[in-house]
Amino acid sequence: MPKPHLALVAALLVALGLSHFSDKIDPYHLDVLIGVGINIILAVSLNLVNGYTGQFSLGHAGFMSVGAYFAAAISLFVAPQWLGAEGGTVLQRGLAFAGALLAGGLCAAVAGLLVGVPSLRLKGDYLALVTLGFGEIIRVIFQNVEKFGGALGLNGIPAYTTIFWVVAFGALAVFTVTCLVNSTYGRGFLATHDDEIASESVGLDTTRYKIVAFVVGAFFAGIAGGLYGHFKLTITPTGFDFTKSIEIVVMVILGGMGNTRGVILAAVILTLLPELLRPIAEFRMIIYSLLLIVLMIVRPQGLLNFPRRTAKKSPAS
Repeated sequence: MPKPHLALVAALLVALGLSHFSDKIDPYHLDVLIGVGINIILAVSLNLVNGYTGQFSLGHAGFMSVGAYFAAAISLFVAPQWLGAEGGTVLQRGLAFAGALLAGGLCAAVAGLLVGVPSLRLKGDYLALVTLGFGEIIRVIFQNVEKFGGALGLNGIPAYTTIFWVVAFGALAVFTVTCLVNSTYGRGFLATHDDEIASESVGLDTTRYKIVAFVVGAFFAGIAGGLYGHFKLTITPTGFDFTKSIEIVVMVILGGMGNTRGVILAAVILTLLPELLRPIAEFRMIIYSLLLIVLMIVRPQGLLNFPRRTAKKSPAS
C-alpha cells in the first residue's frame, strides 16, 4: 500500500481516537484544535492553486462562503424533514451532515468552475484582481438574498462539527492534493507553474490544468466552510470578506508556495498565535503582525522550503 494511503488510514484512526476521547479534552483546547483543522483544509486547498499551479487567487473565502451557506441551508431546511421530529439516530445525523458537507463542497466547486473558466486565461495581478472581485460578488449576493438570512446571515445551525469530521476531511484534503500533484496527470500542474509557454508548446492544455486545480481547491474550501458553519453555529457574509482570503493566502506564502508540509505548519502556527497572545490582548495584533514581518524577512521562501541537494557528479562524468 503506498505511503499516502497509509497516512490517510492512520489519520482516520487518529480521528476516531480523538473523537472517542473528545469528552476528556478541555472545550477551549478542542475549539482551538477544530479551528486549526479547518484552516489546514483551507490552506492546503489554496496551495494547489497558488503554490503548485502558480496562479494567484484572492477569492478563496468566497468559495468557503458558498460551502458554508449551502451546507447550513441543507442542515436547517432539508435534513429535519428526513430526520423527523426526534432528530434521528446518531448514524442518520452523521449521514445527513456528510451529505450537507459534500453538497456544499460541490456547490463551491461549481462556483469555482464558473469563476475559473472566464478568468483563468488571465495571469498574475489580473487574475488576482478578478478572483478578488468574484469573491466580493459572492459575498454581496449572500448579503442580499433573504433565503440565506440577508445581512443577518443564518443562525441556529446544528452543532454537527466534531474533531472527527475536521481531522477526517483535513486528512482527505492533504491526501487528495498530494496524490494529485505526484501523479502523472499532476505533473501538468507543476509544468504550468514552471513555464506556461513551454508547457503549451509541447501540447499541454494549461488552462484545463488551472481550471481543475481551481475546482478542486474550491471544493475543499466549500467543505471547510461547511465545517466552519456547523462549528460556529451562525454565519454572516462579513465573515467571508477580503480579510479572510488574505488570511488564507498568508498561510500559503508563509508555509512555502507548493510545499504541503510547510503550509500545514503555517496554518497551525497562524491559528495558535492569536490564542497564545490572548494574555496581552491589547498588544496581540501588533505582536502578531511583527512576528509575521520577521518570519517573512527571515524565511521569505517559506518555513519548510529548503534548497534541494544536487547529486554529486562522478569523476567519470
